[in-house]
Amino acid sequence: MAKWDESIHLFRHEPKKYQKYHLLDVEEPNLFEEIFPSDDVCRIEFDNKIIPIQPAQNMYITDTTFRDGQQARPPFTVNNIVAIFEYLHRLGGTNGIIRQSEFFLYSDRDKEAVDRCLDKGFQYPEVTGWIRANENDLNLVKDIGLKETGILTSVSDYHIFLKLQLSRKQALEKYLRIVEAALDQGIIPRCHFEDVTRADIYGFVIPFAIELMKLSEKSELPVKVRLCDTLGYGITYPGAALPRSVPKLVRAMIDEAGVPGSCLEWHGHNDFHKVHINAATAWLYGCYHANGTILSFGERTGNPPIESLIIEYIGLRGDNHGIDTRVITEISAYAEKELEVHIPPNYPFVGSEFNSTSAGIHVDGLLKNEKIYNIFNTEKILNRPPRVQITDKSGLAGITFWINAELRMKGSDQQLDKLHPGVAKIHKSIMRQYDRGRITSIARKEMEELARKYLPALFISEYDKLKRHAYDLAAHLIEKVIELPEIRTMNHILQESLLEELIAENPFIQFAYICNLKGKKTTKNISQIFDKAQYARFGLHEDFSSRDWFIMPLEDGKIHVTDILSSGITGKLIVTVSAPIRDDQESIVGILGIDIRFEDLAKLEEDD
Repeated sequence: MAKWDESIHLFRHEPKKYQKYHLLDVEEPNLFEEIFPSDDVCRIEFDNKIIPIQPAQNMYITDTTFRDGQQARPPFTVNNIVAIFEYLHRLGGTNGIIRQSEFFLYSDRDKEAVDRCLDKGFQYPEVTGWIRANENDLNLVKDIGLKETGILTSVSDYHIFLKLQLSRKQALEKYLRIVEAALDQGIIPRCHFEDVTRADIYGFVIPFAIELMKLSEKSELPVKVRLCDTLGYGITYPGAALPRSVPKLVRAMIDEAGVPGSCLEWHGHNDFHKVHINAATAWLYGCYHANGTILSFGERTGNPPIESLIIEYIGLRGDNHGIDTRVITEISAYAEKELEVHIPPNYPFVGSEFNSTSAGIHVDGLLKNEKIYNIFNTEKILNRPPRVQITDKSGLAGITFWINAELRMKGSDQQLDKLHPGVAKIHKSIMRQYDRGRITSIARKEMEELARKYLPALFISEYDKLKRHAYDLAAHLIEKVIELPEIRTMNHILQESLLEELIAENPFIQFAYICNLKGKKTTKNISQIFDKAQYARFGLHEDFSSRDWFIMPLEDGKIHVTDILSSGITGKLIVTVSAPIRDDQESIVGILGIDIRFEDLAKLEEDD
């Protein structure tokens, strides 16, 4: 059997035993109607032959979120793709457990997304393409400079005869031509054996794979095979028969066709709720790569969820190999906020209630020790503390646990005690609902509303959020400006030139000014052009020495953000951000202030 030596990227030639398998060209398609009756549920056949597991030496995850994952949802924007690609890079860690990511190449948006992801310079995931089996599509791969591409090479008679209207021989010749063309251009082909779980394994699939391995040896480049369980027919049961047996499919490719496990990939669908276990089983029988998507995005029922494959990988290998599992929670939050994806509350690892318990006896156990009812330390591994669902059985202790967990209250100094009067008021309100006939648990949003009502001090107000946003928005601007030599000189001509640039580049700034240590404005009026007329009556040397924004940075040398004020010039609501200006000896010599329009600030917060 030929073995792929990954260290030198060449085949080591060894005697092969697969020459006995030849293409079986048939006049009529074999649709396996005894297994797949068109008017009934498909059958699971057994040959009662058991094969031992032979785990892949290396296990990796590959991604198709931007290809298959887009086929059942509105298209991603380029920014969406780049953001998700970065999450995948971080999730897969320094060892590249998420090995590759697959992209469409057809539209200008597709090409821009590929370019921007390539510009990241990440080693992993490697950017690869996907094309149909024709040379015009291959030019897209060459033009964009990718080293590998997937090629659609359907293998079942359903596809060959009924869809492509070809014979098996014609399909084989068509596929081999495009593979040879890719190899001639130095592009690694990844042949997608579409609908392999309904295909004639020894009449077409194995002979096709053998021919691919011959091309691989001749070109001294790997030819990869993706086993596509297009309709989710794959099964893992011991003794199950081909073509549906995942273990036997993988071993047939390795043992009979000579495809190295490092060149094999499993791509499944969830039509029969087997998508995750099928992918993991492929690993266990020698397939190196399990292909998936974030949150199981994908055509119809979706593909193996990458977040589940990550957890499965760690379980099988006993080591996280640099994986950052906490990124899973970031991906789910991004999907809900930016992609407007509804994640079912009970969705494993990422649903809002996946680590919640509502049964009274279970809540009691969780309160005593979370190990009793939590799958693992979800706070450490996923940045998600365990939660409880509130019912009439939760009591004061359950409500207290919910508040402390949801609001991330850490330590005895922050955490609420069940004797807090606000907790008692929430409990009383909840019990009134059940006394009136309620039978469902209290939803998370309802609990948050009760907590905001009876424990308002625990929440950051919208006003505080905007004030914090103003600080975050302006602090980095002011920090850079006050360090510029021209600003530190207190030469008003140099300062005015820089402040005019600041105003022009940041239209949310209404007014910018500098005062000396006496609180006198030393710069001319620098404002947005549409406000200049209103500032005409605002003279030089105005005295601001009594203003808080002037006094606070002078006293402690820090950047400060005021409460919302009404501008005395424009009448608009503003937030003033101020910072000390220092000379070369780091002595404070002046105060820089900028007024930000509150309305623009609120809009910026919404956009974020």
